[in-house]
Amino acid sequence: MRVNTTRRRFLMDTGALAASVALPNVLFAHTGGNGRLVVMILRGALDGLAAVPPHADPHYAGLHRELAIAAPGVAEGALALDGTFGLHPSFAFLHERYLAGEVLVFNAVASPYRDRSHFDGQFVLENGLTKPLGSADGWLNRALAALPRGTAHSGERAVAIGQNVPLILRGDAPVFSKSPQSTPEVDEELLARLADLYSNDDWFSARLAEAVQTEKLADEDAGAREAAAVKIAGPDRVSGAARMAATLMRAQGGPEVAVLEAGGWDTHANQGGAKGALAQRLVGLDKALRTLADELGPLWAQTAVLVVTEFGRTVAMNGTRGTDHGTGGCAFLAGGAVRGGRVIADWPGLSRTALLDNRDLRPTLDLRSVFKAVLDEHMHVDAKTLATRIFPDSSGARPLQGLMRA
Repeated sequence: MRVNTTRRRFLMDTGALAASVALPNVLFAHTGGNGRLVVMILRGALDGLAAVPPHADPHYAGLHRELAIAAPGVAEGALALDGTFGLHPSFAFLHERYLAGEVLVFNAVASPYRDRSHFDGQFVLENGLTKPLGSADGWLNRALAALPRGTAHSGERAVAIGQNVPLILRGDAPVFSKSPQSTPEVDEELLARLADLYSNDDWFSARLAEAVQTEKLADEDAGAREAAAVKIAGPDRVSGAARMAATLMRAQGGPEVAVLEAGGWDTHANQGGAKGALAQRLVGLDKALRTLADELGPLWAQTAVLVVTEFGRTVAMNGTRGTDHGTGGCAFLAGGAVRGGRVIADWPGLSRTALLDNRDLRPTLDLRSVFKAVLDEHMHVDAKTLATRIFPDSSGARPLQGLMRA
């Protein structure tokens, strides 16, 4: 008998991982509405002053220095939005959709969080509250239970694209996850338990040992290949997740809501300007949005895509040619269902007296006002539920109006 000695194959053959990798064999019923929602979380804190450069602000270039993006019309300059703001030149597709009236750009925006810790900032972004602790579920999961139901429903209405379900989708409402990876990683604790389980069986014990050793060698080889290919493969990874999300959503009875995550936005050093490390990541994000639109096809007209990050970055470039954790930043709302072609910003300016704590862009718009508007106008969640159940203690964050097409 032929024996496959890789660790993942061995464990799957023995059934140890069958329950964790199998997808629910159910259909996902549509609601009475036609809205589809995708949330893309950029983990690490995107520099909003690079992504949406305020090129007309007289203090911008002097503070952001070599990281600043030039005004439209200049070589490697911003893509024009209005008289004050532009888009980073890496955002070719986002700009195209902006001109087509399918993108809203938000600037000087933030969650209620102010203490600049990635972990806590992401908790607040996802739990919909004012503090990191206080809830074990996420605002989007709470919203799932409030979606209107048009037909009998038997399964999950949302999917997380990744190995785990992020906080934003955790809670009582059923969801599922799907990873672009064909097989998951197996932790060492599980291997130890399996070794103990098979310790009295010579054949299984030997096969497990062979599988572990083979996988270690394979991982070392794969790590070397990945390190060599990172400049090529990196920008494409988010596109794979976007393609998977679109495939699931456009299937008959597919989920109405999807969450994607992209890491690597913590640009403390060598951030770059129109070109460089951040620019390459923005190319990847732009490609992911294009992929999502292309793969959704006709469903794009019914879709809204929220692109958010936990906070912005410092206005001034730091000593290592990057930016540090800040407060105010940017966000995007894209899709055929969006009444776009506009920048929404109560711009506070970048003068020294206008900055928050003498270092950050001062936020003038609560992200929850955007979330509430999308859930209200696009997903048809009632205002009372939004205010009391989904975003408690958010009376100061009134939902914006007119973000979605009628």
